[in-house]
Amino acid sequence: MKSKSGATSKDLARAAGVSQATVSRVFRGEASVNADTRERVLEAARQIDYRPNVLARAMRTSRLGVIGVVVARLSNPLYTEILCALNEVLADKELKVVLWDTEGTGETAAIDSISQSLVDGVIFAAVTRSSPVLEEAIRSAAPLVLINRTIDDLSCDQVSSDNRAGGAAVARYLLDHGRTRIGFVSGSMEVSTVRDREAGFLEELERRGVTLESSLTRRVPFSHESGRTAMQSLLDLADPPDAVFCANDLLALGALDGAFEAGVRVPEDCWVVGFDDVEQASWSTLSLTTVRQPVRKIVEDGVALLLERLAEPELEPRRIVHPVDMMIRRSTARARKGGQKDKAE
Repeated sequence: MKSKSGATSKDLARAAGVSQATVSRVFRGEASVNADTRERVLEAARQIDYRPNVLARAMRTSRLGVIGVVVARLSNPLYTEILCALNEVLADKELKVVLWDTEGTGETAAIDSISQSLVDGVIFAAVTRSSPVLEEAIRSAAPLVLINRTIDDLSCDQVSSDNRAGGAAVARYLLDHGRTRIGFVSGSMEVSTVRDREAGFLEELERRGVTLESSLTRRVPFSHESGRTAMQSLLDLADPPDAVFCANDLLALGALDGAFEAGVRVPEDCWVVGFDDVEQASWSTLSLTTVRQPVRKIVEDGVALLLERLAEPELEPRRIVHPVDMMIRRSTARARKGGQKDKAE
């Protein structure tokens, strides 16, 4: 059968020196094909501009080769990094991506696509229990996997970081380095990452005999501006904090700007810690101490679980939790170039 470029699978098999059956197995993503053969077929496909006909494959396999991806605000650099990794990993599997930003205009399109089975499965990178898109995916019995954010009582495949351990590691680090008046900038408790990071942070403070003062807590939307204004309101207190933990890096980057505008020196006057380790956190001008999530590994595992679910729908739901690391940079103390990594256990 011809692809959209005019080249046929027979042409590709001849160019790669394999059988047409092997070509088919490569483009179905079957694990039985060894890596060398797979790469040879894909390289030959690039050379002769072979692109598999998605509609023809759907007629043969009942699959479109399309995965829906649900994210939150793309202004948050974490979701940009997750999306880039998903694009790379899914493209490597010869799968296409349909992106829905459900905090933008994508919610209706996502619900329509899922209800009409226009995607083979759905990867949720940002979800809460009240999400209409999640409700539709469950109602439609669509294959799905949650990555990054999770839902404890939902029976489905899920991949995340150990956010609770990360929050606890931040508390230990600040207390071990003599921070005694700690501020906290957080977000909606509907979000699992917020709940877990906050729980670990507060549990460790309590274990060490420290209580987080309510006057030092700010619960705000996830945006740079919210982090900036929250930080300034903390610094305006008669007795301001000597350290501030932000529930994600987007808030923390805003907090750094808020401190700069208020004339407060970081780290001399106040330390700032984030969570996620987005690319900007390691920039020399920002040098943000933060907790690193293994984004690429989370994405790879999420895609693998979804493909296994598509192949074997009756599999028991799986849950993978990855360890995190603290990256010590200049927003708390001077560190080696690139950040000093501490295990968050």
